Amino acid sequence: FNQQEIELFAHRFKILSEPTRLQILVALCQQEHTVQSICDRTGLLQSNVSKHLRLMKDAGIVGCRRQGIWRYYRVIDPEILAFCPHPDRLLQQV
Repeated sequence: FNQQEIELFAHRFKILSEPTRLQILVALCQQEHTVQSICDRTGLLQSNVSKHLRLMKDAGIVGCRRQGIWRYYRVIDPEILAFCPHPDRLLQQV
C-alpha cells in the first residue's frame, strides 16, 4: 500500500465504524431503498439517516438514483458488498 491507499482505507474504516451507518448498510445490502424505507426498517429518524447516507455517499460506499420525487440508495462499493450476508446464508441461519 502507498500512503494514499492507506489513507483511503483508514477513511473507509472510519466511516464504517459508526454503528448507525452499519445499521443503514445492513438495510441496503440486498436491495436499494428510499430514506423513508430505511427509517421504517431501522427505526432511525429521517434527518439522522439522511446525514449518514450523505457521509457514506461522499465516501463512495453508497450511491443513489432519483425517480420522481424519491431517491433510492444502494451499496456501490464492491468490497463493502462482500461483507453483506448472502440471502442463501441468511436462510441457513434461520
